[in-house]
Amino acid sequence: MVTRMVINRQGELEWERGRRAKFARFRKDQRYYLQQGVKVKESYRKSSRGVEIFTKEWLPAPTTKGGSAPDVKALIFLCHGYGDTCNYFFDKLAIQFVKEGYGFFGLDYEGHGLSEGLHVYIPDFGKLVDDCVEYFVEIKGRPEFRKKQCFLFAESMGGAVALISHFKRPEEWNGAILLAPMCKIAADVSPHWVVSEILKKLAFAFPAWKAVPQRDLAEFAFRVPAKRATGLENPLGYRGRPRLKTALELLNITRYIADHMKEITLPFLVLHGEADRVTDPACSRELFNTAASKDKRIKTYPGSWHCLLSGEPDNVAQTVMSDILSWLDSRCSGDKKNILETIASTISSSSFTYPLVKKHGSRQSDDD
Repeated sequence: MVTRMVINRQGELEWERGRRAKFARFRKDQRYYLQQGVKVKESYRKSSRGVEIFTKEWLPAPTTKGGSAPDVKALIFLCHGYGDTCNYFFDKLAIQFVKEGYGFFGLDYEGHGLSEGLHVYIPDFGKLVDDCVEYFVEIKGRPEFRKKQCFLFAESMGGAVALISHFKRPEEWNGAILLAPMCKIAADVSPHWVVSEILKKLAFAFPAWKAVPQRDLAEFAFRVPAKRATGLENPLGYRGRPRLKTALELLNITRYIADHMKEITLPFLVLHGEADRVTDPACSRELFNTAASKDKRIKTYPGSWHCLLSGEPDNVAQTVMSDILSWLDSRCSGDKKNILETIASTISSSSFTYPLVKKHGSRQSDDD
C-alpha cells in the first residue's frame, strides 16, 4: 500500500491535488481555443476501477453562433509518453490536427498529469492501458462518431500503450502512428537476468521508491536547447528517478511486446530519429520488419533526437507532421488505390528493408 504522505524534492505533494494546483495558472480559457476554431472540453471521469482520470477533447468549433460544428475526417486518440501529460506540448499539436479536420482526444494516465495517483507510479501497466481503451471506446460510441475511423497516436512509452491496446481490442483501431515508440529494450542495454530478479524483489518490498538510476531524459530528448528549456518548464512533467515498480512494469511490458511482435496486425506508421538515445531506432526497425501488418511504413530522420514534434528544429518538426498528415489523409480520403500502392511500395522498396543488427556501428537510414 502506497501512502499519500510521500513528498517530492520540492516539498510539494506528489499526488494529484498538488499537481492540479500547480497547473492552474497554465490553463487556457475557451477564448484561446475558439479564436483558433477549436472547441475544447476538459473533464474528470471515474474509470471502471474507480480511478479519477483527466480527459480532454479538441474538436472543430461551430463556424456560426448556434450552428453545428464541422464534421471530422477521423478520430485520433493520444497515448502520451512516460512522465508526460496530454495538456502541455500535445495541446498545440491537437489544435493543428483539428485545423486539418480531425478530432483529437487525450487523457492523462493514472499518476500522470492531472489524473489521480502518486506521480508516475505505475503499479500495473495493463490496468493503465485498460483506462485508455475504456475512454477511447466510450468516445467511439457516441452517435456522431460511430462511423468514423479511429487512429492511435503514440509517443515513446505511449507506443507500448498503443500496441497493448491493439492486442486487447484489435477490432477497435484503424491504425496507429508511433513516434519513437518504446516497444523493446535493445539487447545491448537489456538488464542481465540477475538484475531483473533483484529488481523484482525490491519492487515487491518498496514499489514506490525512486531508486532506479537514470540519466536526465530531457537532455537527450530535445535537440533544440530552447525547446528543451520549454520542456523543463512543464509543471506536470516528471523529473525524478523511476520508481521501482514502474521500472519493473516497463521492463516487463517491453519484453511482452518483443515476444509478440509477430502478432501485430494493425496498419501503422512508425517514425524515429536516427540519433535518438532514449528509445532505440533499431527496435523500431525490428517492429517494422517483424509485425504481421500488411499496411506498415517506417520513416527515420537522420540526426534527429527523441521528441520529433516538440524538440526538433521547426523545419524537421514540420516535415514529420507533414509525413503524419499524408499517411492519415490517404486513409481517410477513401482512396483505396493510394493505400494499396503505398503498401506495395513499402513491401517492395529496398529503402524499407532494414538490418536488425548494426554493422560496425552504422545504421542504414530511410531516405524516402
